[in-house]
Amino acid sequence: MLRIARPRHWVKNLLVFAAPAAAGVLSHGTVAAHAAGAFAVFCLAASGTYFINDTLDAEADRHHPVKRLRPVAAGIVAPPLAAAVGVVLLGGAIGLAWWLAGSHMALVIAIYVAVTTAYSVRLKHEPVVDLACVSAGFVLRAIAGGVATGVPLSDWFIIVSSFGSLLIVTGKRSAEHGELGELRGTHRPTLSAYPEAFLRSVRLLAASVTVSAYCLWAFERSSEVGRGHHPIWFELSIVPFVIAILHVELRFARGLGSAPEEMALSDRMLQVLGLLWVALVAIGIYS
Repeated sequence: MLRIARPRHWVKNLLVFAAPAAAGVLSHGTVAAHAAGAFAVFCLAASGTYFINDTLDAEADRHHPVKRLRPVAAGIVAPPLAAAVGVVLLGGAIGLAWWLAGSHMALVIAIYVAVTTAYSVRLKHEPVVDLACVSAGFVLRAIAGGVATGVPLSDWFIIVSSFGSLLIVTGKRSAEHGELGELRGTHRPTLSAYPEAFLRSVRLLAASVTVSAYCLWAFERSSEVGRGHHPIWFELSIVPFVIAILHVELRFARGLGSAPEEMALSDRMLQVLGLLWVALVAIGIYS
């Protein structure tokens, strides 16, 4: 049951801390507590969707060299039991979100549940739409952090999170496209509809918009701080950000990255760049 819940994937839910951190309010005790609560809510919701997804995808997973070992696909956990646990977790996530931050937070979680369920049932078979659905899951995490902590979300924040998510999702599809070979259509029908050149073009588009929007945010944020407050830190943060994007794109171009959460947990260069970026932004915000 714990394997189905995929606790290693909870690293994705750290996105809920992005909005309050960027606003410079994460050091406030109440805000930090609400952000942590939003993280817990999304851990419940995400795990709930994994239970539902594994139940619906059991047959397709049996054709995948790795996913065939998932407990439902392998016959270790009965599909009705997995589905029941998933429903309980999703319902609990929506209820906890309402208790934590009211109806707006509950609505965000409900939209996440609706999108992921629709994806598992039907939309994963629709080319392009499937990329948008998975990307939306990342964006909703970032939005939830702002809603839970009462932090208004800037236009640049939404653009960076949206196209950054599209880059990661498309890179994952690119890696799967190469790994599965002739079996790609059996496991994930949309992969047969994606020429490699198309996926490469989408990655280029997503990376270009992500970098451009982040640069504009950095310069705008620096101008808001004003002179005498070391605004150069925001401009400097562009360097590790861009290098990280290029590093990730290189891995995708080499056919790697089918599991982005594993890349985040094991890629030392990416971790170093991430820590450097966090340090520069934090100095700019909190100094």
